[in-house]
Amino acid sequence: MESLNPEKPESLHSALKVQEGIEQPSSLNEHGLSRFRKSHKGLLTVETYMEGVLNFNRTVFSQAITLIESSLPAHQSIAQELILRCLPYSGKSVRLGITGVPGAGKSTFIESLGLHLTSKGHRLAVLAIDPSSSRSKGSILGDKTRMEGLSVEPNAFIRPSPSAGSLGGVARKTRETIILCEAAGFDTIFVETVGVGQSETAVHSMVDFFLLLMISGAGDELQGIKRGIMEMADAIAINKADGDNKTRASIACTQIKNALHLFPLPESGWSPPAVTCSAATGDGIPELWDMVNEYIRFTGNNNYFNHKRMQQARQIMIDYIDRQLHDHFYNHPDINKILRLKEIQLSKGEISPYQAAGQLLEAYFGRNRD
Repeated sequence: MESLNPEKPESLHSALKVQEGIEQPSSLNEHGLSRFRKSHKGLLTVETYMEGVLNFNRTVFSQAITLIESSLPAHQSIAQELILRCLPYSGKSVRLGITGVPGAGKSTFIESLGLHLTSKGHRLAVLAIDPSSSRSKGSILGDKTRMEGLSVEPNAFIRPSPSAGSLGGVARKTRETIILCEAAGFDTIFVETVGVGQSETAVHSMVDFFLLLMISGAGDELQGIKRGIMEMADAIAINKADGDNKTRASIACTQIKNALHLFPLPESGWSPPAVTCSAATGDGIPELWDMVNEYIRFTGNNNYFNHKRMQQARQIMIDYIDRQLHDHFYNHPDINKILRLKEIQLSKGEISPYQAAGQLLEAYFGRNRD
């Protein structure tokens, strides 16, 4: 069969021929992307970060916190200088730690109390710690979704951070982030923990007031958890005390008050109260904040407030030493080589874990002696 067009091969007239069509534009805004790349080539200077923190430029402030949270050595050198410069501007806020059993409504409670504070002219920073997956190390970071009303408040700043496996469910750099928030002019700081189930000592050692949020009808299965947490709490609030649950919440509050009488008086001299509240309706929220202020005045008068702040500063020093030793050990190039060798010996059963650890430490300290 002859071709219909002698100038072109027959195959070009096949019904299967794909037309070239019109070239589609890129789905990316190349102009905007190039501007993004230019503005994010490298780190900002310490002076630029400092100016952004003190004047609360929201973008630069967020970048500064990301810098603080980074574990890269190059980032940490700048981060530590930034923290040092922020220290003179810190220490003037009320730090409130909030923990509670799963389902106690911590996020709703924080939003309700936070909106109450911003309506009174307070500037609030919420450091919401999301649990990290032990497998992927990722986290949901959904607090901005859960706190829709508070997240759009101009006097509020919500920073969700992954716990990254840190003890007590507190992000590794939460203490440093608190310093930045105080330097930015926030007079109230909330630290929301992952929840009961891990040691809460970490958050207790970095806040002024430790609030335990509970609900009625949780059952006796949590008694073992509640005992340790209740001894650290400066107050216990029974949330969701509304509607049909109001009577049950009142009964639970009475039971907790009776239990608190069995605990010894804490070092602060403050007798922890138990109250009911409803984050959904706002009942009891203003009174709870008045109680926090009463605690601050009480501990200020007996000098426990300053004493606790000094304890916190000492704890920061010790934790920083531990972290620096940990990082220096595992980032040491010689130790990395020996570590891989010991892992091979362990897999072959040639050495015990204790012998391997001892030899690694001996090698490390031997290489760092003067």
